[in-house]
Amino acid sequence: MRRIVWGAAALLLAGGVAAPALAQAQKVAITAIVDHPALNAVHEGAVAALAKAGFNDGKEIAVVFESAQGQPATAVQIARKFVGERPAVVIGISTPSAQALAAATKTIPVVFSAVTDPVGAQLVASAEKPGGNVTGVSDRAPIDDQVALIRELTPDVKTVGVLFNPGEPNSVTSVRELKEAAEKVGLTVVEAPATKTAEVQGAARSLVGKADAAFVPTDNTVVSALEAVSGALVAAKIPLYAADTDSVARGALASVGFNYRQVGEQTGELAARILKGEKPGDLPVRFAQGTDLYLNKGVAAKIGVTLPEAALARAVKVVD
Repeated sequence: MRRIVWGAAALLLAGGVAAPALAQAQKVAITAIVDHPALNAVHEGAVAALAKAGFNDGKEIAVVFESAQGQPATAVQIARKFVGERPAVVIGISTPSAQALAAATKTIPVVFSAVTDPVGAQLVASAEKPGGNVTGVSDRAPIDDQVALIRELTPDVKTVGVLFNPGEPNSVTSVRELKEAAEKVGLTVVEAPATKTAEVQGAARSLVGKADAAFVPTDNTVVSALEAVSGALVAAKIPLYAADTDSVARGALASVGFNYRQVGEQTGELAARILKGEKPGDLPVRFAQGTDLYLNKGVAAKIGVTLPEAALARAVKVVD
């Protein structure tokens, strides 16, 4: 388990000069299911938004962070530990971490982030009126846009393999939505499940000969091992699409979605409102917005895909 203590606590250990601030600071506890670029960007964005709202780490608040390193059981332990420390608000990044926090307390405000289906995950009663002590930001991916992108860049594709962990509720929702969107345009979806990181590369290799393209939803298990996925698929000349735009720099061919730093900023804004006295149950769930296009020209060249000039022209970022 990784534990980081930021700001006031670190200053206190360094020399005691921050003791008065720490005594008055409210604790904000943040946890994520695993370390990978998208979730790390959420964490950074949340802390930045809190500071912008007047809650600076080391002054008005003391931020602590722990990662469950991909282990749901560890996420539960972290949640219970945090609740025992009585923070002013807890932030759970990813569905497993948010569920662990929500199960551990019915009184401490919980703000979730990067959760695809908060209602389906039983975190809130409804997006409009969450109720209880939980609200947050959903990263429900624009699946229709992803399918349209697959058809635009690789029009000959007939079968799409989807890599996901069936134990992650967010991924199950994404796979269902992918199948519905694919059926509308005549594409077939082949599932390639992986229940843990060690199985991800094998799941990717299983798509060789079965799928013309592959897609990775916002699945923490698979995204954590994305380089293994992209390596296997590039070798087989299978284009890889991802719901997470950060995955393009890590070997995916393309993605259309939103900036996870901005998702974190929205999360921090909700946490700040709670720190100022609003009740989480009264704050509607926010949904991440964005249709930013990311492309990887290097991967395209390796797998023999010619990227259309129209796509290159509208891309927010092109990786060489």
